[in-house]
Amino acid sequence: MTADIVDQLTGVTPELDALRRRRPVTRDQLQASFDALFHPVSAEHVSLAERALIAAFATALAGADDPTAEFSAGRAREIDPERAAIVAREAEAAATTGPFGAYTERGLEAESADGVRYLPDAAASAALGERLAAALAHTHLLVFRPREASGTDLGRLHDAGWSTDGIVTLSQLMSFLAFQQRVVTGLRVLQEAGLTATPTATDTDTATDTATDEEAA
Repeated sequence: MTADIVDQLTGVTPELDALRRRRPVTRDQLQASFDALFHPVSAEHVSLAERALIAAFATALAGADDPTAEFSAGRAREIDPERAAIVAREAEAAATTGPFGAYTERGLEAESADGVRYLPDAAASAALGERLAAALAHTHLLVFRPREASGTDLGRLHDAGWSTDGIVTLSQLMSFLAFQQRVVTGLRVLQEAGLTATPTATDTDTATDTATDEEAA
């Protein structure tokens, strides 16, 4: 079995390893994405500490018992323990359910839904720094009310000191974490349901895009 981040988060078994190997390209690319985002060649536009703290905030919004949240929180504490504690408190206070937000397109207004809109208060912003505080607010926006995201929100990140390259990295980080959480959750559900039996040679040769395969990233 090849050790990787999803294996670590799911507590990989031989059966689960065999299931994941049915999608080797997706498996390799998921690990490569993690390495590129959290062990980058250059951290010029988004520091390693910022990456870890933003990941801890984003994953904690799903609940502190989420395995990705536990892992991300641990990494954040190792890199920046003081701000990691603040981020954990902010995530707990900002947690809600979604998605929600206001549609502006004609004919969709009736589908708009309201919810908690998070902004760090003055004390949190001062302790975290303007850049990180703005990033957390943007993260909450993308997680819970992406339908409201606009150029104005990107402008707020620029005003807080984020470069265009940094904003792109932040968006990539959010996309990766959301996908990673879905994969880990799906694999753990399959494992708990006993649906990770090793496939036969015939199964491997003729595998189709079943629901199980879609989660076997």
